[in-house]
Amino acid sequence: MEGARQFLAERLNRKESVIYLALEDEKAVGFVQLYPSFSSESMKPLWILNDLFVATQARGRGVGNALLVKSREFAKETGAKGLVLQTGINNSVAQGLYESLGWKRDELFYSYYLNI
Repeated sequence: MEGARQFLAERLNRKESVIYLALEDEKAVGFVQLYPSFSSESMKPLWILNDLFVATQARGRGVGNALLVKSREFAKETGAKGLVLQTGINNSVAQGLYESLGWKRDELFYSYYLNI
């Protein structure tokens, strides 16, 4: 846990990441983390939504929705082309949330990963 805390603190201190925290009664119940990227095609910034988490007890109460709306507002404020994310193929709950907010599943490109 300490390693994760240090990693996140470094990202924030270096302005390499933006995190929004959802609070209920002054307790954290969720967060979203965005990393900057760039689109050379559109010559605009692009944000990677790398983490979206909602605590089990807060699910189904609009926390994830609010975090995604805030992420979209932030992307607009920064003049970004848009937001991108990846989710598990079997994560139908998250997919339903994304699609209800206008996110589109990529049907043109495959996603690849090279483990180093």
